[in-house]
Amino acid sequence: MSEIIVQKFGGTSVGSVDRIESVAEIVKNASLSNSVIVVVSAMSGETNKLIKLANHFGDNPDKREFDALVSTGETISSALLTMALHSKGIKARSFSASQISMKTTDSYSKAKILDVDAEKILKVIEDGTIPIITGFQGITEGGDVTTLGRGGSDTTAVAIAAQVNASRCDIYTDVDGIFTTDPKIVSNAKKLDSITMEEMLELAGQGAKVIQTRAVEFANKYNVPVRVLSSFNDGEGTLINLKEETMENALVSGIAFQKDQVKFTLHGVGDIPGTAFKILGPISDAEVEVDVIVQNVSVDGKTDFTFTVAAEDQDTVTKVIEGIKSEVEFNDLMIDPDIAKVSIVGVGMRSQAGVASKAFKALSENDVNIQIICTSEIKITMVIDENIVDKAVQVLHEEFELEK
Repeated sequence: MSEIIVQKFGGTSVGSVDRIESVAEIVKNASLSNSVIVVVSAMSGETNKLIKLANHFGDNPDKREFDALVSTGETISSALLTMALHSKGIKARSFSASQISMKTTDSYSKAKILDVDAEKILKVIEDGTIPIITGFQGITEGGDVTTLGRGGSDTTAVAIAAQVNASRCDIYTDVDGIFTTDPKIVSNAKKLDSITMEEMLELAGQGAKVIQTRAVEFANKYNVPVRVLSSFNDGEGTLINLKEETMENALVSGIAFQKDQVKFTLHGVGDIPGTAFKILGPISDAEVEVDVIVQNVSVDGKTDFTFTVAAEDQDTVTKVIEGIKSEVEFNDLMIDPDIAKVSIVGVGMRSQAGVASKAFKALSENDVNIQIICTSEIKITMVIDENIVDKAVQVLHEEFELEK
């Protein structure tokens, strides 16, 4: 058997029958020298239409039925692409998540992949047939359909690539690769030829939307090389490297940002062992991801406890905090829905000093106030007002000369 590659096509790539025709040509050309497995998203806008239909009967439809509905978009895409390949004389067959036993947890709309039947997929390609697999979907042990969350088709593709020992997973989008930041915000943002897996994990986790964070986590865990490229234009895209290959890494590789964030602050929390767990434990149980966490220095046995979550989780977190009042004493709760996060990422920060001071100076000179600062070895995240996030990204991009 020739080398196996997995190709994943996003919603814009399969957004019309003409686009599906173009994708079929890409798949056909790849199949001339490789064994190809294809994963598809729903056609652009289709999932949103299905969500709108579900919400016609109420803002909180049954989660099981919701997943059963919104997962159908990928079924349409896979069948249409299979037909397009047939028209070109290529053997192909569409498969749903259940048909390849894409087993997941039963956390509807946020399901986690448990297992994939690699043997079934390998038998298909050994027969000279290209499997066209629905992304985004999963199935529980009990046979119910689940979905993997927004961008879940990326995770489907990388998980399959890991299970079949593919030589590479190609993620096709409507952009030419991974840029130093969003070109819609900074017009001269530069496309990167390569980026480390570690940097991509940080960028994806902090808002870069080219590839889903969980997909990068899978690729990192199972050593799957990933390439991000365009289905609209020719080009090599951006290779996400498993290891750092250059002797001198760029100080800053990219700038990511996240809007639609909410900051929660519990004032006057008792500074005693176990308080953080009593607050964050129930939030985790509600399947809400918490990002920036800050606890102030204690004064007279009291402190302030601040954290951020996605805006879509505001109501859930508010209810959780209301429910823990009997266990966690605090004076008052402040909720700020008008914040955003801006993050500078680069493996070069490990060996070179001065990145933080340079960033803070540039933002200060441009009247950008920083509310919270959170750092890791290769990342600096700043919480700021949402209405100035574009300005902050532009300032930082210019300060670190990322366009060069």
